[in-house]
Amino acid sequence: MVTELNSSNFKEFISSNDTVLIDFYADWCAPCMMMGPIVEAYAENHSGIKVAKVNIDDEPALAAENKVVSIPNLLIFKGGEFAKRSIGALSKAELEAFVESV
Repeated sequence: MVTELNSSNFKEFISSNDTVLIDFYADWCAPCMMMGPIVEAYAENHSGIKVAKVNIDDEPALAAENKVVSIPNLLIFKGGEFAKRSIGALSKAELEAFVESV
């Protein structure tokens, strides 16, 4: 399951000992639309990873706080701390390799 994050639940969501994958996206972004189903499928098949998304149009301050200037922008947090970033659309295999590399 992919959780929709906003400024009120973001910090709580990332502040766990779990690995957290967050997809910053916008509804008008074609590469983001391609990534959406890939991220959803990843969440369904990897129960050990918490997966969420943030709509940058609804949460511009959250995007700025996390230095998101291009989308899609995938961030990984471990133990509540930023670990890694990927900018641009990824294939299923590239997404899996990105998360596993942390």
